[in-house]
Amino acid sequence: MMPSPRLQGCRSLHLNEDNGRFLLLAILIILYLLCGAAVFSAVERPSELRAHGRWNGTLLNFSETFNISLQDLNSFLREYEAAIAAGIRADALRPRWDFTGAFYFVGTVVSTIGFGMTTPVTVAGKVFLIFYGLLGCAATILFFNLFLERIITLLAVVMKAVRERRIRNSGLLPPGIRHDFSAYSLPGWKPSVYHVMLILGLSAITISCCASAMYTPVEGWAYLDSLYFCFVTFSTIGFGDFVSSQSAAYEYQSLYRLANFLFMLMGVCCIYSLFNVISIVIKQVLNWMLQKMSCLFCQRCNKANAFLGRRNAIRPGSRSRKGRLGRLPDADGPCDSDTEGRRLSGEMISMKDLTASNKVSLAIMQKQLSESANGYPRTVCGSSRHNGFSGGVGALGIMNNRLAETSNSR
Repeated sequence: MMPSPRLQGCRSLHLNEDNGRFLLLAILIILYLLCGAAVFSAVERPSELRAHGRWNGTLLNFSETFNISLQDLNSFLREYEAAIAAGIRADALRPRWDFTGAFYFVGTVVSTIGFGMTTPVTVAGKVFLIFYGLLGCAATILFFNLFLERIITLLAVVMKAVRERRIRNSGLLPPGIRHDFSAYSLPGWKPSVYHVMLILGLSAITISCCASAMYTPVEGWAYLDSLYFCFVTFSTIGFGDFVSSQSAAYEYQSLYRLANFLFMLMGVCCIYSLFNVISIVIKQVLNWMLQKMSCLFCQRCNKANAFLGRRNAIRPGSRSRKGRLGRLPDADGPCDSDTEGRRLSGEMISMKDLTASNKVSLAIMQKQLSESANGYPRTVCGSSRHNGFSGGVGALGIMNNRLAETSNSR
């Protein structure tokens, strides 16, 4: 007998899990954008209206005091705005297009920060920027990937050494292994992705706090503004409302500009790596949400199929399996274990299960990063598309297959 349309729909839901993950993430991002827009509109809109009112009053008073029409005054202000776009300010700033200023500009281009303080105005400069940025951004992303590979390797070695030392001191090892621990070497041990995320987060916070302590006295910013600048810069958002190293002269100028460059480099690398690790956690949460939705959908399909009589052939012994798992054995849904069967009853996933699902082998991550960076052929397990963003590019593409390789053990 042909399976019912409801059961076919349940199977298609399981087979199209990649599409479901993509749609679910798109919906969540749209909701996230809507919430963010509502918050910023409520917080910033009143200040914008007050600023407009003050500015209109200032223009009117200036026009009446100096007997200048508002039309001529607005024309003058438009010329001044064009001068600002060209890098001309009322305050004395350093030249924008000398070699030092141009080097600062290309650094913001290839790192994708893009402050917007300096932009090319000639046709030749704009055309050159297109080709220069295409190659430079690609090379810088590769550099960030290689940096992430080495960070993961270093963290794996350090965390494994700490765990080995803890096991040695606990006295739980057999006498033979205690003297030759290298042969034991923690088989099957996987550092948690949450530990990596915590270490990278603390590193980014430390770098931001140290950089802010430097920017506050040198640039004359408030400390909170300096922290805000660090996040906007290190995350490559680059609004351009705060830009460092723009004054004409500084005390210990060469030392400050070198420290500014190093802080930006380390901050961008740390935040980039942190974003990659957070994306793993987001992906696992999406997988869990899709699994719950798929299980609930399959459970409803099976309840509906119970009213269809015995038109669908069921193998012997399937009734007890259905009672234990809450689904038909034919339904290739994700609920294929006793644990998943217990979750069909409506029990929410425990924090222990969620954290256990996020155990990631940093050694496998390092291997995949190395292979993707050097172009070596790699073998992807057959279930990689089921378990991760297989075949992707960019930040998420770097971490495609290691979760798939570890998912079978989960």
